Amino acid sequence: QVQLVESGGGLVQAGGSLRLSCATSRRTFSRYAMGWFRQAPGKEREFVAGISWSGGYTNIADSVKGRFTISRDNTKNTQYLQMNNLKPEDTAVYYCAAEPVINSNSVPLSGYDYWGQGTQVTVSS
Repeated sequence: QVQLVESGGGLVQAGGSLRLSCATSRRTFSRYAMGWFRQAPGKEREFVAGISWSGGYTNIADSVKGRFTISRDNTKNTQYLQMNNLKPEDTAVYYCAAEPVINSNSVPLSGYDYWGQGTQVTVSS
């Protein structure tokens, strides 16, 4: 069973920063592309960022490009989402996701099979 556990959410003022973490088992982390999605109240879940199994390729949504950075530490079986210059419109539940891939450089934008429970990020104005 694939388990993903997010942490690091919270309440922050506009302009502030947070770092989300997503921990998983070693068997899960190897050969899996990882991603972050978010869902705001009344809106559909949307892709935020993804990173390849190799860690060498990333995709960042235009809405957060230049402010958010995705990374992974394969020695710690953990991926991260560094969020800087946060805005009230970034308020949402953030979800970690994992997808098994064959190509180590693949970064899926959708179709992830495994999901964490979500962590709330609230940005006050």
